[in-house]
Amino acid sequence: MARLFYVTILAFASASADLVAVVPSLAEIMRPFSGKTEKGVACDSLEGKVMCGYQGWFTTGSDGSPLPWTHWTRDGKIPNEKNCSVEMWPDLSEYAVDERFATDLVHADGRKAEVFSSLHAKTVDRHFSWMKQYGIDGAFVQRFAADLRDPWVMFTRTTVLAHCRAAAHAHGRAYVVMYDLSGLKQGETAIVREDWTRLRKEMSIAADSQYLRHRGKPLVAIWGVGFSDDRAYTLKECETLIDFFREDGCSVMLGVPTWWRQLRGDAVEDPHLLEIVQKADILSPWTVGRYEDQAGVSNHSREHLVGDVAWCQQKEIDYLPVVFPGFSWRNMNRDAPFNVIPRRGGAFLWEQCVAAKKHGASMLYVAMFDEVDEGTAIFKCTSDTPDTGDLKFLREPALPSDHYLKVTGAAGKLLRGEISPESTIDAVVEGAK
Repeated sequence: MARLFYVTILAFASASADLVAVVPSLAEIMRPFSGKTEKGVACDSLEGKVMCGYQGWFTTGSDGSPLPWTHWTRDGKIPNEKNCSVEMWPDLSEYAVDERFATDLVHADGRKAEVFSSLHAKTVDRHFSWMKQYGIDGAFVQRFAADLRDPWVMFTRTTVLAHCRAAAHAHGRAYVVMYDLSGLKQGETAIVREDWTRLRKEMSIAADSQYLRHRGKPLVAIWGVGFSDDRAYTLKECETLIDFFREDGCSVMLGVPTWWRQLRGDAVEDPHLLEIVQKADILSPWTVGRYEDQAGVSNHSREHLVGDVAWCQQKEIDYLPVVFPGFSWRNMNRDAPFNVIPRRGGAFLWEQCVAAKKHGASMLYVAMFDEVDEGTAIFKCTSDTPDTGDLKFLREPALPSDHYLKVTGAAGKLLRGEISPESTIDAVVEGAK
C-alpha cells in the first residue's frame, strides 16, 4: 500500500509542473526534521498545558494542492454568495501577499475578500507564532483517518503536518497527531495503524523533540471512540487500535462522548466502552454544542465534570476537558440557525475554563484554533466581513481580532495558578496586553 501511494503521488507530481514548483517532494516532506529548534514549552507532559485543535484543512485550488477549494465552500469552487460554507472570516492583515487567495466575495469597500491556505508553510508558521506570542502551548494536529484513503488528500495532510512540525520547532511549541476516526467503515481502522507506522518510520515523528510526550511516551490521540451516531467501526476495532499504540510504546488519549461514563446520550449503551477507556492514559470527552450558556456550563460541571474527574482519578487516568468559544454553522447548513451558541465576548469560553479549573482539571483542549467552518476558531478573525445577500458571518466589532488568542493564553495561566479563577474576562484580557 505504501509503495502504491508513493507511485501515485509521484506520477501526479510529474504531471503537474505547478505542483512541483510549489510543494516539496514527498521524500522531502517525510524526512526527519533537521532544522533549528527554539527553546519554548517543555514537551515532556500534557500537564499544565493548553492545547488547541488545529484542523489545517483549508486549500484554495491554486495553492499547489491537488485538491480544489476545501472547507471554504460546499462545492469545491471559488467562494461566492451561494457556496461559501464558513462562519467567520480570517483577519489577513498580517499575511504576506503570497499567502492570500482572492475569492468572488467583496468587502463593503469593494475590496476582494481573501483567504489563506493551510498548505502554505508561511501561514502555518504564522499560526504557530501566534501560539507562542499569546502563550498557547501547542496543537493537536487533526488527521482524519477517512481522508487517508485518498492519495491526494493524504499528501496534502502530510504536507500540513510537516509544516506544523517545522513551525513547532521554530516557535518552541508542542504538537500531537490526533486521529479522527469519523467516516471510517468497519474494518478500516487498519488505515490508522499503517499511517502511524509510516510517520514513525519515515518522519521519525515519535522521536521528534517537539512532539509531545506524556508519562514518558509519545502521545497519540484517537478521537471518536464510543459515539452513538451509528459509526460503522466497532468498539472492538477501537480496542485493537488502542492496544496497537500501547504496544508501540505510546501514551494514548481518547476522544470520547460527553456521556461516556453514563453510557447514554451521545454514547453507545455498551458496557464494553467502560472497559476500553481504562486502557487510555488520558480521556477527553467532546463537549462542543452540548451546552450554550453559563447555566449550561454549570449544569455540565455538576453532571459530568465532578463525576468524570473522580472516576479518572480512581483509575489513575488523566482528564482533558474540551472547551470552545461558541458555535454557528448556518453557512454550512443553510437551514440551521445563525450564532446558535453566542460567544459573549469570550465570557462563554472563560466560564468553561474556570469551571474546569475549579473541578480539578490540570490541562485543557481548546476546540479549535482555526475552524471557521463551525464558528469555533480562536485565531485572528475580522469583523470586516464580506456579507452579501443571505450570506453573513460572525462579527464582534468591539473586540480586536486577537481577543480569543488572549483568552486562550490566559487559560494556561489559570491552569498553572498564575490567574485566580475569580478573575473576570475583562481582567484576564487586560492582563494579556
